[in-house]
Amino acid sequence: MNNLRRIDLNLLVTLHALLVEKHISRAALRLHRSQPAVSHALAHLRKLFDDPLLVRRSGKLELTARAHELMQPLTEALGQLGALLEPPRFDPSRAERTFRLAMSDYGARVVLPGLVRTLRQMAPGVELAVSQASREAMLADVMDGETDLALGVFPDPGPASLRSQTLFTESFACLADASTLPESGVLSREAWLARPHVLVAVRAAADGEIDPVLALEGLSRRVSVLLPHWSVANELIAGTDLVLTVARRNLAGIDADPRLKVFEPPLAIPPFDFRMVWHPRRDPDPAHGWLRQLVTDLVTES
Repeated sequence: MNNLRRIDLNLLVTLHALLVEKHISRAALRLHRSQPAVSHALAHLRKLFDDPLLVRRSGKLELTARAHELMQPLTEALGQLGALLEPPRFDPSRAERTFRLAMSDYGARVVLPGLVRTLRQMAPGVELAVSQASREAMLADVMDGETDLALGVFPDPGPASLRSQTLFTESFACLADASTLPESGVLSREAWLARPHVLVAVRAAADGEIDPVLALEGLSRRVSVLLPHWSVANELIAGTDLVLTVARRNLAGIDADPRLKVFEPPLAIPPFDFRMVWHPRRDPDPAHGWLRQLVTDLVTES
């Protein structure tokens, strides 16, 4: 108990921000304090805990073993103190905050238009910083506190130390130039396999969801165009013999183009779950909870 007399509660709040952000400038923004003030507090905390707490490796600040040990009890203690002194509240109309989101461009197409429009109306002071990476990198950034919320197709079950929520289950559809299709408007399996394909994959070695299904039956397709993003894929099909097999939501609105035809895949491709993932340390934050609920509502309505 005597040790508590040596600690200013504001120091613990600063320590928590530093451990979460792993970045002095971002911690200062989070705390609405100057960077020199946060740097001074970190120096004091290092003496108090007799540990560097944050060390620079490969150009980034990383937590020491002692800092990792402090994270969970510190988060819980501050959450309990906050609930004791004042119930957590979040007023989106007055909030000034930046949320760091990670998603593929498919996720961006599904989530961002509605989310941005709603934020401009409800929370004009809330800003988004959106990044894209592989699934593994996005999960690692959530784990490390670099990302507030990741949205995408992640393994089930994911890491036990993270929380996740399924937003919707997605199926696949095919797209081709309408003039290259038979009168039925669909391709048989043999005709589909004979066509050149467009494949979207963040990494060239990524199998995605379709090719493993073909491999189970001893089949393969010829990929003529490999892309790292979805945004231009639909534009490549008209006037070619290419076939694109993608998540159905990526083809929203394509029926308005008479040159193109959407049809069912000629093989059974299992659907996939689109999830959002966050770290439990975000649970006490009412603003983070508000954002998760907003994303859930918007995606469910679309």
